[in-house]
Amino acid sequence: MEDYVGMAKMNRPSSAIAGGIAGTAILSLLMILLEVQTRSQVHIFDAIARFVGLPNNILIGFVLFVAAGVFAWPLLFIALEPYIPRGPDPAARGIVFAFVLWLAFVIAGRGSIGWPLIIVYAGLTLLAHLAYGFTLGAVYASLREENVADTA
Repeated sequence: MEDYVGMAKMNRPSSAIAGGIAGTAILSLLMILLEVQTRSQVHIFDAIARFVGLPNNILIGFVLFVAAGVFAWPLLFIALEPYIPRGPDPAARGIVFAFVLWLAFVIAGRGSIGWPLIIVYAGLTLLAHLAYGFTLGAVYASLREENVADTA
């Protein structure tokens, strides 16, 4: 089945993963902006590696960042979607979902940055996560087979 713009419709997991790819691309760009604004004091990928017990392994941090953004969070999103407030719009639900992800990230991933850089860190990571969630939900909604009105 194709929609009015000629894009093929996908099943829910495939459309969520496509949303995860788009969201991760935007999240990555905003995290690069954070690294630039903080003069590379945050070390996002190192923070992720430290979180899983492998400090100073930036490659592992990068792989986990991409795997979570493209596969884990989108599949968790579609599993939890009916229970997330702000429905039936998946983009609005994606923002709520990403806010919860941000809370965990901002608490666990800040590393050793201190005051007043923590304000820049919290603000930019919140913006990045909300953009991720909105993009995840919007792409998911535009590519999935069923209509939003069917699931509301």
